[in-house]
Order: sequence, then C-alpha cells, then structure tokens
Amino acid sequence: MTQTVSLINNKGGTGKSTVAVNLAWHFAAYNNWGKKVLVVDLDPQVNASLYLLGVHKYANIINDKKPAVREIFEQLMGIPGKTRKIIPGESVRSVARIRHGGKIDLIPSRPDLDLSLSLRNPGQKEYLLQKTLSEIKDGYDLILIDCAPTESVLTTAAYLASNYVLVPVRPEYLSTVVLSLLVNSMRNFHEQYKDHVAELCGIVFNAVTGTPEEKKSKTEVGKLADKNGWHVFSSEIPYSRYYPKGAREGQPIFRTSYAHTDQAAKFSVFAEEFAERIGLSPRR
Repeated sequence: MTQTVSLINNKGGTGKSTVAVNLAWHFAAYNNWGKKVLVVDLDPQVNASLYLLGVHKYANIINDKKPAVREIFEQLMGIPGKTRKIIPGESVRSVARIRHGGKIDLIPSRPDLDLSLSLRNPGQKEYLLQKTLSEIKDGYDLILIDCAPTESVLTTAAYLASNYVLVPVRPEYLSTVVLSLLVNSMRNFHEQYKDHVAELCGIVFNAVTGTPEEKKSKTEVGKLADKNGWHVFSSEIPYSRYYPKGAREGQPIFRTSYAHTDQAAKFSVFAEEFAERIGLSPRR
C-alpha cells in the first residue's frame, strides 16, 4: 500500500525540504530499497523543487506548459482559457531513475502558488490534491508532501491527502510554542474532517549540534510530545554543512562530494526508523 506522508511544521527553517528530499533519495536509491517515490512540493518557496531539479532544469519547468501544484488547486475555478481538469500524471516530472526499479518523481511548485489561493475559492478545493494523488498513487510506494510553514488551505489539503505527518524540529527556543500551534492545527482538522485520520508518525530533531540550549529544548519538546501521545524519534539528524552543499549539487547526503560518511550513516538510521513507523519495507 502506498504511504503518503506530509512534512509539516508551522515554523520556517526547520529543514522540511532537506529531510523530504533526502528521504526520497534514501528510499529510491540507498542500499536495497529501490522504492518508487513521488515528492509533492506544496510550498511557494519551491525549495524541494530546486533541490531535486537544480536551478537550470527548474527554470525550464517554470516556463513550460505542463501543470504544477498551482494548477491542481485551480481546477474548480473555471477561469476561461486558463483552468482545466488535470489529466492523471500530467503534473508529474521525472527526476531520477535508479537501477533495481527505484525512481523519484516530482510535482513541482512555483512561486505564484499563493495566487491560486487568493482567487475565487470554491468549496471542496482542499480535496483536489487528495483526488489528484489518488489517481496516480498506485505507481508509487511512498509519496512525500513538503508543506509550507504557514497554516492555509494547503495544510488542510496535505492532511487530507496523507496517512501520516512527520514533524522536523530544530531543538531551539520557541520550538514548543510552534508545536503547540501544530497541536491545535491537527485537532481542528480532525474535528472538521472526522472521516479522515492523518496520524503523526513522529517528531525528528534536525540540524542538531549538541549545545546545552538544545538539550533544554529537547526536554521541553519531549514533555509536550508525551502530553499529546506523540512519538519522538530516537535517531536524530545532526547539523552538517554538507546538506546545503548537497542542495547546490542536487544530491542527497550519501552522494554529496566530500560529505563525511558518518553523516550519511546517521541520516540512514533515522530513515530506517521512519520506515518502520510507517510500515515501509525494503525490497526483497
């Protein structure tokens, strides 16, 4: 069964895009996973799209005629000559094909994504992403949705399209304040959409450096997680300057030039724990 996971945090700079892209590469190409992975960039900042495609290839996508995330949300607007129903798979771009069957595809975002939300807002718009993914999800083992750090109809759409929610957190001051907003967000969603459950598969500490202030923040996050019955991953993703370098090169941490092997190994430990949490098994 396809697992769909949204990466959500109401605070920017927590590394959602970096974690999403590295998870995609891990399960498509690392060791014996060989999974078919789709990344959905639901953020107007387009970081996941740039990371996966690179600046030059992404520039070509901005100007092509194929639909992206914005067009998915415009399908019900009925703007003559501008909006139409999206054909299944039409918005998908190929990123990588890997030996042994693994692949990475992308539904890219554009910086004008917010414009589609400021236009006429017909009912049921929040269901359009779920509907689009339901038509193509059988071609994938894992779908990762990289979400914007702001609460909007995009967040609701991500919840509706997902089985699970993953929350990357930098252990720093205000982490618990922002997580409290997520508590309210998920509670409000489940009260309004009682027929759909988006389970929080866990909180992962990202860009960890090991300072005393981080230790305090981890303790505070742990208390909030215990109160709400949320899982905190035992494996953490340490800070490394090679993640930004990998983004520039368009490569995951395990393929980034000169990256220390222990950085790739530590991310792999987290990825394996994440896979166990969502029921994703290696290829036999």
